[in-house]
Amino acid sequence: MAASGMLLRCVSSNFSAALPLFTYTAASRCPLRLTSNATFQRTLFTSSRLFAGLKFTDKHEWIRVEEGGFGTVGISNFAQEALGDVVYCGLPEVGTQLSQQDEFGALESVKAASELYSPLTGEVVEVNTRLADTPGLVNKSCFEDGWLMKMTIAKPAELDSLMDETAYERYIRSIED
Repeated sequence: MAASGMLLRCVSSNFSAALPLFTYTAASRCPLRLTSNATFQRTLFTSSRLFAGLKFTDKHEWIRVEEGGFGTVGISNFAQEALGDVVYCGLPEVGTQLSQQDEFGALESVKAASELYSPLTGEVVEVNTRLADTPGLVNKSCFEDGWLMKMTIAKPAELDSLMDETAYERYIRSIED
């Protein structure tokens, strides 16, 4: 068990929180074969570097603070699933000044249209121009290629009013009930 634990720690330091969820399978042909309990996938999801530092709004936008005081904004997986296949993205122009909760654009899908709201106060410094030709990126990769805009963060204290991933998951469960 010690050897397999050490190997996993070498593979990725992100997995250290999930190590207690693994169990060694002595009867397997491969001495490093691991099994996990049913919560492993969820735990791995929440400990991923991709989601580290994400903050969410109650309107289902997310923001990831980047180096230099900028934030990348997108919509959550919950929102993209609720919308269905996105066919149009209306985004702001670079230079647009936004206050927290200002409407900055809209997404249209085959099922519905939804306004987009700024998670923080700041200036739009970049928009994802790929979404003009390929709006479906929002569905395929809402946390990576389907981001919407990048903005300055004029009031960093506003981040405290947003939810971390755990709080957002609780919020989703509360509105689904």
